[in-house]
Amino acid sequence: MNFLGIDYGKKKIGLATSEGKLAEPLRVIRYTDIKVLIEQIKQIVEKEEIKKIIVGISENNMGEESKSFASMIGAEIFDETLTSQDAISLSIQAGINRKKRKKREDAYAATIMLQNYLDSK
Repeated sequence: MNFLGIDYGKKKIGLATSEGKLAEPLRVIRYTDIKVLIEQIKQIVEKEEIKKIIVGISENNMGEESKSFASMIGAEIFDETLTSQDAISLSIQAGINRKKRKKREDAYAATIMLQNYLDSK
C-alpha cells in the first residue's frame, strides 16, 4: 500500500511517501491558498497512487489546524510531536549542509512521522 505523510504548516507542508515499510522524503510545498494546496495534494495522490494519507498533529492550536486540514483531505492523523527537532538532528548527523537542510526539513519531519506511523502498525 502506498502512503503519503504530511507535516502540515501554515505556509508550507512537508511530504513523505512509502510504498512499503520504509518512508522517504518527497518534497516541500509552499502555499498561500489552501484550495490550491488541496488540488496539488490530489494530483500527488493520483500520480503516486496513494491509498492512505497521514497528517501529523502536534499540540495546541497548530494541532487543531492540522486536524482540520486532515479532515478536509480525508486523512488519518498521527502524533508528530518533536519530529521537526528529530529531523534537524538527524540531518546534521548525516552531514547535510544548512542550506539544503532548511529547504527540506519539513519533508524530513514528514518522513520521520510517517516512519513512526508505519512502525506502529
